[in-house]
Amino acid sequence: MRTIGLVVSHKSGEKRRAVLPDDIKRNVKHPGQLYFEKGYGEAIGISDDCYTALGCHIVSRDEALSCDVIVDVKLGDADYLEQLTPGKILFGWAHAVQNVDFTSKMLHANHTVIAWENIFEQGRYIFYRNREVAGEAAIMHAYRYCGKMPYDTKVAILGNGQTAKGALRILHGLGAEVDVYNRRLEKLFRERMYEYDVLVNCILWDTTRQDRIIYREDLSKMKPGTLIIDISCDPYLEIETSHPTTIDDPVYVVDGVIHYAVDNTPAMYPITVSRVLSEGISRYLDIVAGEDLKNYPPSLGNAVAIEAGHICDEQIRIFRENRNLFCK
Repeated sequence: MRTIGLVVSHKSGEKRRAVLPDDIKRNVKHPGQLYFEKGYGEAIGISDDCYTALGCHIVSRDEALSCDVIVDVKLGDADYLEQLTPGKILFGWAHAVQNVDFTSKMLHANHTVIAWENIFEQGRYIFYRNREVAGEAAIMHAYRYCGKMPYDTKVAILGNGQTAKGALRILHGLGAEVDVYNRRLEKLFRERMYEYDVLVNCILWDTTRQDRIIYREDLSKMKPGTLIIDISCDPYLEIETSHPTTIDDPVYVVDGVIHYAVDNTPAMYPITVSRVLSEGISRYLDIVAGEDLKNYPPSLGNAVAIEAGHICDEQIRIFRENRNLFCK
């Protein structure tokens, strides 16, 4: 069987953890294959002893990274990729389509990437609740930087998925005036975007598109102090002036418009979200440890974005071929 190393993400503010002791007890038949980096659960109040009591191992970071499989919540932002030996299986949020540098490293080192963003069970995203928390957390955090309470603002939400649902829940609860624009209403949004105090981007963008929903030239027509909350955080894609920010440094200003684009907002509520992650991921650990990829269930097999250095997700290939057009 493969060994599985679970490491602590070094991304700013990232305290979410992939697997909790209670779910190991319920769902994992081979806990001896799990190697946790020392202090893995401390950020959310779980001691190393809680893992060792179940037969798991507590090891150094280097030892965890030497395992056959690496589990990292923010895999796409990992700072250790160059030190891995070739041929690993990497399991986490990769965002391999948009994350060109990460994907290039995976291809060069013949790694296999199982991307959490692509795990669906019976048509529903396995971490749909994390997306809702992303919307909720972003609204609560971003409004600290616009100088207004939500009930003092008129808001446009782009998208009507789970992230938008979370954002709408908080905005309605705090009295904001909100309009929601789905994909069929993009043209209407572009006509009316200048009426709003806050624009919230929750779009799951089609990475083959070569247009944008907000261009830099649009900013000068917006109200001074308009706040863009870009929860989707797709650089060079739907919002021309948007690039990911961090929990510690969440905003910047372009042409008088405030941009908030933290790309891991659920990390601000790590206990809530770690429970969501662990419930889902723990059920796949024995499969990843013991089965060949060809024997994976469809939910997991369809999440293999890269296999042994070869692209499986056609969207990666399309985006890489058209990257220069997106970045103009």
